[in-house]
Amino acid sequence: MFTGLVESLGRVAAVVAEPPGVRLVVEAVEIAKDAQLGESICTSGCCLSVVRIDGPRLEFQLGPETLVRTSLGQLAAGRPVNLERSLRLSDRLGGHLVTGHIDGQGRLEPRVQEGDWVTCRFSAPPALLRQMASKGSVAIDGVSLTLVDVNEGWFSVALIPHTLACTTLGSLAEGDPVNLETDLLFKYVARSMEAAR
Repeated sequence: MFTGLVESLGRVAAVVAEPPGVRLVVEAVEIAKDAQLGESICTSGCCLSVVRIDGPRLEFQLGPETLVRTSLGQLAAGRPVNLERSLRLSDRLGGHLVTGHIDGQGRLEPRVQEGDWVTCRFSAPPALLRQMASKGSVAIDGVSLTLVDVNEGWFSVALIPHTLACTTLGSLAEGDPVNLETDLLFKYVARSMEAAR
């Protein structure tokens, strides 16, 4: 379980084919210092298990499901990734409950600069949009954000300068894919209501 508050930016060092999946090697200086084998690290929104630690580098194995459902299969050496270690039960919950289990992908549409802030609109599958509500929460590439507007084909978020500077969202270009995780509580409520019908 994670909070969606990115701890640091890592950088992809290599993507190595390991059919039917790949091995993702990430330069993660700060997090690698005390990482442990088997530990869960939220990597651009996706919960991945550390399979090898090599100094400042962490290695993860990505299977076919992860490659199909997330944008991690499109990563290449040099690309930045958002990193967050798992939540301790004694930690403050500054963002919202994030599982690191990606529901699907969205795509950045218009990006509007408003002074130091940026408002981003993302297209998303209808099934995911039904799990979103204005002023609710969404995780985009592992970043906990508050939804501004939700429409039939898109949703929007406002990004403050800190988020732009300290996460990969600051370097997103129009058309770029993002990993989406809708709010866990919303999913449980929706499932309960479906079952009651």
